[in-house]
Amino acid sequence: MTETLSIEIDPLLLGRVRRVAAAHGWSQQQVLTHLIEHGLFSCEAELAARFSDSDAQALQEAIAALEQIQDDPGFSLIGRSAVPGEAQAGEGAGQTRGEQLPG
Repeated sequence: MTETLSIEIDPLLLGRVRRVAAAHGWSQQQVLTHLIEHGLFSCEAELAARFSDSDAQALQEAIAALEQIQDDPGFSLIGRSAVPGEAQAGEGAGQTRGEQLPG
């Protein structure tokens, strides 16, 4: 179903619409439909990328809780990369990779 709209457009804006129409060989209606669709996609993408206030607060609280987890040789090291010169999980102080502990 189509609907007819009657709106006042700034003459400079209308001139830009006409230039786009001429460049593509489209009618003004085709250009306006194209521009509205692409503008809406852009605006909708911006809206979708934002958290609601309550979601943002929950995410901040979860991050803060995760930052409080103490380092250990297991779970809290998942996804972390080693800093050169630091002992790795399962390595004793001063032990290098491949070196066996006595015993």
